Amino acid sequence: MILFEDAYKKVTEVDGFQFKVETVELLSSNTRILAEDAISDVNMPPFDKAAMDGYACRKQDIENELSVLEVIQAGKVPQKKISANQCSKIMTGAMLPEGADTIIIVEDVDELGNEKIKFRGKLHRSNFVKKADDVKIGDVLIKKGTLIKPQHVAILASIGYSKVKVYRKVNVAIISTGSELVEPNQKPGLSQIRNSNAYQLFSQIQRIGAEPTYFGIAEDTKESTTKILKQAFDNCDVVLLTGGVSMGDFDFVPEVLSEMGVNQIFHNIAIQPGKPTMFGRIGNKFCFGLPGNPVSSFTIFELLSKPLIYKLMGYEYTPLKISLPMGIDYKRKRAERMSWIPIIINEIGEIMPIDYHGSAHTHALNIADGLIAIPIGKTEILKGEKFDVRQI
Repeated sequence: MILFEDAYKKVTEVDGFQFKVETVELLSSNTRILAEDAISDVNMPPFDKAAMDGYACRKQDIENELSVLEVIQAGKVPQKKISANQCSKIMTGAMLPEGADTIIIVEDVDELGNEKIKFRGKLHRSNFVKKADDVKIGDVLIKKGTLIKPQHVAILASIGYSKVKVYRKVNVAIISTGSELVEPNQKPGLSQIRNSNAYQLFSQIQRIGAEPTYFGIAEDTKESTTKILKQAFDNCDVVLLTGGVSMGDFDFVPEVLSEMGVNQIFHNIAIQPGKPTMFGRIGNKFCFGLPGNPVSSFTIFELLSKPLIYKLMGYEYTPLKISLPMGIDYKRKRAERMSWIPIIINEIGEIMPIDYHGSAHTHALNIADGLIAIPIGKTEILKGEKFDVRQI
C-alpha cells in the first residue's frame, strides 16, 4: 500500500504529454483553461471618470457660487472647459471636463436658480477616478493557465476578447464493471443493483469542464472487460473504471490492463474509503481503477482524478480548504489508514461529522458540505480541534 501523499504526488507530477490549444467564442469560455495571457488593449478607465453624480468644478472655487455650463451624461464628451467659478453637472461614469479637478456630490449642493449652485458640504475626496488608474494598456489581466470563471469572462469582454484561446478539453471515458449492475431505467433483480457510479462520475467530470463519455457496463468476464477497455483507450485521454480492481475471482481489470501494456504506477492506497485504487499510464493516456462503492469512487475522483484531469487541461488545481473547529468529540476504532469522512458545517462554523455507515452509504454525501482527513494513527478528535475542510 502506498501513502495518500505519495499517490497524490505521483498523479500530479506526471509529465511528457502535449497540450493542445483551440479557440472558442467568449460565451463558451466559462470553465475552460486560458491558453495565453489576456492583455489589455485599453486603459481603464479610458478617461478621468466621475465616480458620483454631482458637479465637476475646480477645487479652489468650491466655496463660491458656481455657474452651471452644461449637463454631462455617461457616454457624452464634455463640450465646455471649466474656468473660474464654473461647473458642469455630471453623471456617474461620465468623462470629467477639461479644467475640473473635483466633483462635489449632488446631495451637498443648493440650487440657487439662474443656473447657479452653492456647495454647502465638506469636501473629503475628489470623487473621480483618474485615467488608467485601474488598468493600463499592455497590462496582463488574466494569466495563462487560469480556470475561467464568470468574473474572468467579464474582464475578457472588457478588453476585446470576443474569441479566447483555451486548452482542449480532456476526453474522459467512464466504465462500470460488474454483472450485478443494471442501468437506472431498469428494475434491479434479486441480486442486482442500479449503476449509480457512472452517472455520478459523468456529473463530476462535467463539473470541471472536461468531456465525459460513458462506455457502459463491462460484465465480469475477461472478454467483456478487454473489449470495452480497448474502445475507451482508443477514444479518450483518461479512462475511469469503477469496480473490478480488487482481488476477487472476477476482478479482471488489473490483468487486462497489464496485457494491454498499461504501466501500473500504484495499486492500493492507505486511505479509507478508496483503498483498492489503481493508477496507470500507457503513452500519453491514463487510467484510474476506482473502487466500486459509490462513496469511494466519488472521494477518489475528488482527491486524485480531478487534479490529474485539470493538469492535462493546463490547470494546476489546488483545492480550497477552510480551517474550522470540530463541533463534537469524534472517535474511530481503526487508524491504520487515512480516513476521509463527510461533514457538514453548522450555523456557528463548526465541523459536524455525518452519520456514515461506510463506502456504500451514498446518502451520506447528500447533505455533505465537505470532507475532512483524519491522519493515520489518530483515533480521537476532541471538540474544538481544527481541521481543514475540503469543500465538495
